Amino acid sequence: MTSPESASPSRPAKAAGFALLGVAAVALVIGVISLFGGGSDTPPSAEGSSTAPPASTSASTASSETSAAPTTQSSAPPATTTTTAPPASSAAVPPPPVTQPGVAKEPVRVYNNSTITGLASKASDEVRANGWTVAGTGNYSQGTIPTTTVYFRPGTAEEASAKELAAVLRARVEPRFDGIESSAPGIILIVTNDYQGASKSK
Repeated sequence: MTSPESASPSRPAKAAGFALLGVAAVALVIGVISLFGGGSDTPPSAEGSSTAPPASTSASTASSETSAAPTTQSSAPPATTTTTAPPASSAAVPPPPVTQPGVAKEPVRVYNNSTITGLASKASDEVRANGWTVAGTGNYSQGTIPTTTVYFRPGTAEEASAKELAAVLRARVEPRFDGIESSAPGIILIVTNDYQGASKSK
């Protein structure tokens, strides 16, 4: 008769013991997650350095106070998820820098080596429209140039400016060849039948 009565109080005690163990295990898991998770969320909130230390101290106290911490720890993860929003706003900051070429624009002489009348004049207008000074125009009749090309003197400031102009006009860029080596300083643009002109997106 006495054994059933003694068995019934021991079952609730065991159940309570298991419940306490379960709460302790959950608190321990949350504490470990907050320790490792909180460490990775600290760098984004570097702007408010005063808010970062409380997160780490609450994580250390949570691991020592396993029974009282579960309610506060369950509210801590949403706080760390809200700190992921500032990095998204900081990622939007890089686009403003606009790349502007700091290359000095050398004077350009434009020569027509095509069967199209007035092509040198048309190319000169586009060269001026894109910021270069046209020093002169004319025809190049000392040979046939295979494709529209911008020529420069190697080892001078003309090279960078010639490469920039060639990119604008979608032309080839090369060092001067023997036939124009002794010409006056400056960039030489020889336009041919394949001249495309400046890119429309420019």
